[in-house]
Amino acid sequence: QVQLVESGGGLVQPGASLRLSCAASGRTYYGMGWFRQAPGKEREFVAAINWSGGSPRYADSVKGRFTISRDNAKNMVYLQMNTLKPEDTAVYYCAARPLLGTSNVDDYDYWGQGTQVTVSS
Repeated sequence: QVQLVESGGGLVQPGASLRLSCAASGRTYYGMGWFRQAPGKEREFVAAINWSGGSPRYADSVKGRFTISRDNAKNMVYLQMNTLKPEDTAVYYCAARPLLGTSNVDDYDYWGQGTQVTVSS
């Protein structure tokens, strides 16, 4: 069993940065993903990383602006978000699955409660 708790969301202006954190309980041999869901839209992939910290992958819409990382000693996963745009506004969720991070929402077994990110002037 893995419990995930996200933090770090907020209201920022376009062009600003935020860092989301996800605290994970339990074992660290999990691939981790970040997903987001805007009102009226389906949950979509943002970024993922393998349990070892290797093979980070990103949605095209965030590539070059967002960076996923993890610190297994602290059981933490991060999403650094730079140059935020209004279209990044959503609830952001972290998720866990065995070993490898993937881009498919259905692959994940555990989910956090989400943190709201709002980008607006």
